[in-house]
Amino acid sequence: MTGVAPGSGVRAAGALLVVGDVVTDVVARHRTPLAPATDTAAAIAVLPGGAGANVACWAARSGTRDVRLLARVGADAADGHERALRAAGVRPHLAVDPEVPTGTVVCLVGADGERTFLTDSGAVVRLSPADWSDGLLAGAGHLHLSGYLFFAEPSRSAARTAMDAARARSVPVSVDPASAGFIAQMGVNRFLEAVAGADVLLPNHDEAALLTGLPDPADAAAKLSRQFPLVVATQGARGALVAASGVITARVPGEPAAAVDTTGAGDAFTGAFLAARLAGHDPAAAALRGCRAGAEAVTRPGARPAGDGG
Repeated sequence: MTGVAPGSGVRAAGALLVVGDVVTDVVARHRTPLAPATDTAAAIAVLPGGAGANVACWAARSGTRDVRLLARVGADAADGHERALRAAGVRPHLAVDPEVPTGTVVCLVGADGERTFLTDSGAVVRLSPADWSDGLLAGAGHLHLSGYLFFAEPSRSAARTAMDAARARSVPVSVDPASAGFIAQMGVNRFLEAVAGADVLLPNHDEAALLTGLPDPADAAAKLSRQFPLVVATQGARGALVAASGVITARVPGEPAAAVDTTGAGDAFTGAFLAARLAGHDPAAAALRGCRAGAEAVTRPGARPAGDGG
């Protein structure tokens, strides 16, 4: 792994391949609490989203010249999503599902910028091993997998197929656990078994706590790093923790920002982090770039960089 310390989880240079999800986000920002059984005023926008797609767009925005995305979408919105991805500098490889529509997420965003998701996975979880091609890894320096793929079949098998192909070619793999709620439904042990073999795990605070049973962020990150070579645990406005071999190796401060919409902040972090690692930066420096991207992401509605369909 030229230019990167052994075991650190990303090979310098090369393309970034993301296997994940493309969805349509319906973002509803309400300034007052939701009023049951009646109306609540909101500003509503329909925007391109999906954790995997967002990561790819932020990586391209952060300087990675060759970013590829494999995902499954419905025929209803395939053309629009492909155009948005290409405009963002991403090379889309979209499997078009003729039977099931593109996934949709309703993002309820309160006055503090915090979001709650209502998720219809749609075509996302119908990504299958048949959609995979080893040619996607040609020239790749890293594979990133969206955790949403691991919560159902056949997408779980598709993710494992991609991971196995990458490991056979010594291409490092990262996983974003994606959703504490879905992990709880799947079961912690089942999820950890499904993502076993990943070189980098990128959980947020809630996901790390759930996966370890440890409420302290540093303890949780350190414990996870005994199972995954590199763990980078995001802490929202508090920054990020970097851990390896059971030890916290860096505490990266957050960047100040006035939060408008926290949707996609973690995806922005991941995209910028992976771009920096591919450029040869060490994990702490890459995490700092990730924090900056996350801070930028929360200042505007939607999950993509400014100008990327938002």
